Amino acid sequence: MKFKNPIIPGYSPDPSICRVGDDFYLVNSTFEFFPGVPIYHSKNLVNWELLGHALTRESQLPLAGCRNSGGIYAPTIRFHEGTWFMITTNVTDKGNFVVHTEDLQKGWSEPHWIDQGGIDPSLFWDEDGTCYYCSTGTLNGVRGLVGFVINPYTGEILSEKKILSRGCGGQCAEGPHLYKREGWYYLMNAEGGTEYGHHEVVARSRSVWGPYEPCPMNPILSHSQRKGHEIQATGHADLVEDADGRWWAVFLAIRNYSHALLHNLGRETFLAPVTWKDGWPVIGDDGYVELEYDLELPTGSVQKQDFSLYLDFSKPMGKSNVMFTRNPKEEDYIWDCESQTLRLRGHEISINEAGASPSILSFRQPDFETKVTAKLLLSELTAKRGGICAYYNNDYHYDIYASRREDGGCVVGFYKHIHDMGVVLKEEELPKDAKYLEFMIQTDRKEYRFYYKTEKQTEWTQMGSGLNAGLCTEGTYAMTFTGTLFAIFAEDGDAVFADGIRMEV
Repeated sequence: MKFKNPIIPGYSPDPSICRVGDDFYLVNSTFEFFPGVPIYHSKNLVNWELLGHALTRESQLPLAGCRNSGGIYAPTIRFHEGTWFMITTNVTDKGNFVVHTEDLQKGWSEPHWIDQGGIDPSLFWDEDGTCYYCSTGTLNGVRGLVGFVINPYTGEILSEKKILSRGCGGQCAEGPHLYKREGWYYLMNAEGGTEYGHHEVVARSRSVWGPYEPCPMNPILSHSQRKGHEIQATGHADLVEDADGRWWAVFLAIRNYSHALLHNLGRETFLAPVTWKDGWPVIGDDGYVELEYDLELPTGSVQKQDFSLYLDFSKPMGKSNVMFTRNPKEEDYIWDCESQTLRLRGHEISINEAGASPSILSFRQPDFETKVTAKLLLSELTAKRGGICAYYNNDYHYDIYASRREDGGCVVGFYKHIHDMGVVLKEEELPKDAKYLEFMIQTDRKEYRFYYKTEKQTEWTQMGSGLNAGLCTEGTYAMTFTGTLFAIFAEDGDAVFADGIRMEV
């Protein structure tokens, strides 16, 4: 069956996967965004449905003051004897923790904190039921991949901590996972940093404690020598075996939009087959992976991969793919299903403010060529600014907005914020009797273009454009791990959006 990569496009990094019967479950990192850790379900590894999130309460995910690309790093999902476990790191709070549930629809436990530093924790159960923990860490001045026995329900450490491995020679050994096959323990991890030298390596041992022998074919996944290929920065993989004994890897990678090695969509979730060669797992074709595959997949027919989105205001928000920047004030998002409107109640916090939670509702940009439309009710507008934007974080965004003036009139404007510079590039008066304003953003591999029209117009008016390079990860002044989102927002007053938001891919 044919499918295309990425299987979860747009900002969806650090995938982890597990199988329960014929069903697959996958999670991703969420960093400074709320709710935390989306949980996806699939029958065939290609078509994924969002079931909800693991971290839906502020008590589970406090993000006050969280820096850009702080918060939640690299979750791992596992299932053991009727219970789900999700283990991750909140680098903004107290570090590594685990939550659990017996029913994905009924919410997850409060965090159980683990007295271990580092990031990227993972769990592994041996045949005798012993649960092992591994993550990055430092013991006695030695940095490596740390392991110990743990009670996964409480986070209690039940054995001595040990350095399992220092990696396989590359920098930044991270994202470790333990597996067992045919009497061997396999310790797989990423190295090279999560940029263009990113790759995946594996080692094995007859004992879970090591010593671990590196695979002679390492790296088992790498595109660092394929600079002309659209897929780059492959790594942070997790393995799963399907019910028919075939093995698969999910992993993060990026898609370049130009020869300049720039990407704006973020790190995405990809899928590739795994073959076992001389007792070692190798991902793809000797470590190379492709944008398209025609392979025999697990149970379930493959549907067309369509990542368009319609945010329907006539239905409760529920399990939608929307995100808030840090912990939101729920009372500032008034979802009225009867009138099919969403009122954003803006305050003095602008979307430029670092570490804050402005009134902004975002969703991932899944492809280079997209079109997003939204309708703003001018009769309800009291905000100093209310509109839609292409949003990377508070330092990098392009906005088209309407603004209520003191004389009662409205203007439409276009604004760019890059690094520490923000500028209004254009403003135009709107007809005083205009009832609503439609916004549109169109994108391609070069730029974002911003348009508007009132009910009195038949044609769109372009307000401006912004290069993708202004919203790309490589262009940020501090190390960042997210990707470009589309968002609606309000500042200093109310903005009411009607008839839903549409994104066409």
